Amino acid sequence: MSAPRRQGRPPGGGRGRFLERFGVFAEALLVGVWIAVAALPLVTLPAALAAGAGHLRRWTAGEAAGLRYFARDLRVALRGGGWAVGLGLWAGLALLWADLAVVRSGGLPGGRVVGVVGVLAGLWAAVGLLRACGAWRAGARWGGLLAAGGRRALRDPAGSLFVVCGFAVVGASAWFSAPLAVPALGVCVAAVLAVEQRAALPGAA
Repeated sequence: MSAPRRQGRPPGGGRGRFLERFGVFAEALLVGVWIAVAALPLVTLPAALAAGAGHLRRWTAGEAAGLRYFARDLRVALRGGGWAVGLGLWAGLALLWADLAVVRSGGLPGGRVVGVVGVLAGLWAAVGLLRACGAWRAGARWGGLLAAGGRRALRDPAGSLFVVCGFAVVGASAWFSAPLAVPALGVCVAAVLAVEQRAALPGAA
């Protein structure tokens, strides 16, 4: 369990800022492990991502944070409908997989176009889901979060591309060594939080 982070920036000028940023990176790797363990039942993945985002948000703000708070957020997210979102996620992935299987079979006219559209729709849904998880707070309704996340995924293409790069980090880590994908999940969540913070700035495109 990570200890609550102290308020303010550490002293030391440039060295202090480097250590602080490295600390955020290390905490993201740790929360990636928590997310992976919490997502083992599969349908708990969205709730685990939301809990991980909540932990990193508190940690970077200097608030009390740790495994106990992560577990509390996980329970709240699941009770608030996170398990249903998880079921919908895996149902959507199964549908996309079936669509791509039909395209690869060559028996569908215009199959390549259908395949490209299916992949783009899948990426949009994944980015929208992650942005919804990044915006989750205790008491929030998942339906509203998902709708808003989907809209932000379309209206903020630069931010969505950044989230897709987070997917690429996880995928590349898994390709290099499957266990590396576990902590990389936290890096992906940290990328989502950075995108959400950027989108909240006045004048952000």
